[in-house]
Amino acid sequence: MTSPSATAPTPKGTGTLVDTGAARHSRILGVGAYRPARVVMNSEIVDKIDSSDEWIRERSGIISRHYAAADESVIDMAEAASRQALEHAGVTPEQIGFVLVATVTHPYQTPAAAPELASRLGSTAPALDISAACAGYCYGVAMASDMVKAGSADYVLVVGVEKLSDFTDPYDRGSAFIFGDGAGACVIGPSDTPGIGPTVWGSDGTQRDAITQRQAWTDVRESWQSAQADKNVWPAIGMAGQTVFRWAVWGMAPVAQQAIDKAGIKADDLDAFIPHQANIRIIDAMVKQLKLPADIPVARDIVTTANTSAASVPLAMTRMLAEKEIPSGGLALQIGFGAGLVYAAQVVVLP
Repeated sequence: MTSPSATAPTPKGTGTLVDTGAARHSRILGVGAYRPARVVMNSEIVDKIDSSDEWIRERSGIISRHYAAADESVIDMAEAASRQALEHAGVTPEQIGFVLVATVTHPYQTPAAAPELASRLGSTAPALDISAACAGYCYGVAMASDMVKAGSADYVLVVGVEKLSDFTDPYDRGSAFIFGDGAGACVIGPSDTPGIGPTVWGSDGTQRDAITQRQAWTDVRESWQSAQADKNVWPAIGMAGQTVFRWAVWGMAPVAQQAIDKAGIKADDLDAFIPHQANIRIIDAMVKQLKLPADIPVARDIVTTANTSAASVPLAMTRMLAEKEIPSGGLALQIGFGAGLVYAAQVVVLP
């Protein structure tokens, strides 16, 4: 881990993002992050899944994760990350033209989290939630970038936030150790030069069962009273681990490569690789398939934050910038992928 007092590296400056001919350009102006205070070690997880710290580390790379307090909501965490991002960007709440919140763990079907977040920040901007799981933040970056370039908003707040501890089955050996809580945010605004490359995104709904809420809310409705003693009734999020692993390892590296190609740069031009923090083995496999040079810093925050779904990419970027592991003004490849199945990747200029 880089010392906070260390000098930030200098951007390579060997690549420039492609100019798509938009009326104006966009870029990330500031980022922010929030990690709940409670740190949960693997030792707190293992007894309920008949496992061990060594097994979890070998399988996922995870040593610990953060859990939000019982009275700490998705909106609470999003607010903390958002205020930090706004301060970093030098943008006031009154200047926000749109609020996008990527989350799958806001516990209300309606209203969405985004309008309440906007209100807390002192904004009446249009606001909506994005339900694209672990790709949600990168979806939000793409949508916000297009809004700014088209002129429908000058500044867009994008948040990835999850309280996955509320929707994790502590007895599920395949997923109990995977998830954590947290929030990350960015502010996207106008730029004189291209700051966000073309997004490569898509979906594969044929694999909707690979990562899914165990039951639909309508299936649960009539059985609440009799189900209270059955730990399997709560519609926790389950995952077919091997299916997801194979899809991510073999399917996402080509998507990341397309994002590099569409940005008009080469892998050697990158100053950082910030993938969704799903599994350390997936991250390492992607690095190998992309043939990334050894000097490029790679986010491996999963070790201490676990899988925070939509929050994982902004959490990692904020930490890497704060610890001067990556340079402001450098080029970063970011990619999110998860339940849906859905994915999105883009190259961005670091704020």
